[in-house]
Amino acid sequence: MKFAFGDKIREVRERKGITMKEVARRAGLSESLISQIERNRISPALDTLLSIVDILNIDLEYLFSDYKKERNVNIVKKKERRMIVVEGTKYEQLSHTAGLGEEHSIEAYYLEIEPGGKKGSIEYGHTGHELGVIIEGDGEFEIGKKSYILDAGDSISFSSDSPHLLKNLGTGPLKAFWVVTPPKMIFGK
Repeated sequence: MKFAFGDKIREVRERKGITMKEVARRAGLSESLISQIERNRISPALDTLLSIVDILNIDLEYLFSDYKKERNVNIVKKKERRMIVVEGTKYEQLSHTAGLGEEHSIEAYYLEIEPGGKKGSIEYGHTGHELGVIIEGDGEFEIGKKSYILDAGDSISFSSDSPHLLKNLGTGPLKAFWVVTPPKMIFGK
């Protein structure tokens, strides 16, 4: 792929009233090279480009704005959320970025744990990290040999490689937002 940003360089240079000869002199380059770059005949080496950009005080974001990649966006409409119930915990999938080619994929859930119910395991953990925010109810979070009481509004984040368990201590449902990376694929692919 050939990047054609010469037009932008020429436009900025002319707007500032600087000649090609002046840019070439200040950059230690030939006027012919500056002309070829501006006409998109050649792509300069990175250090050459940075020198020209510095002389003309061009924002790199502006220079490369045409080359920003479109990013995948994943929208989950409320009425289209996938939902499953596992051992008394209802999972509603809020987000799932796995498979979108991102280095750091996540899954996010809305959880409802019935009174006396639990999510997780005290026997094993899994690779990754988690973040949870309690929306409603009272819970106890166990990780390794430690235990923490969590109330509405509290949040917790942790490395999920240790065994961990969230229990509902209240008489009503424990509701929470939960984020896991990398995704555990509770809903499959």
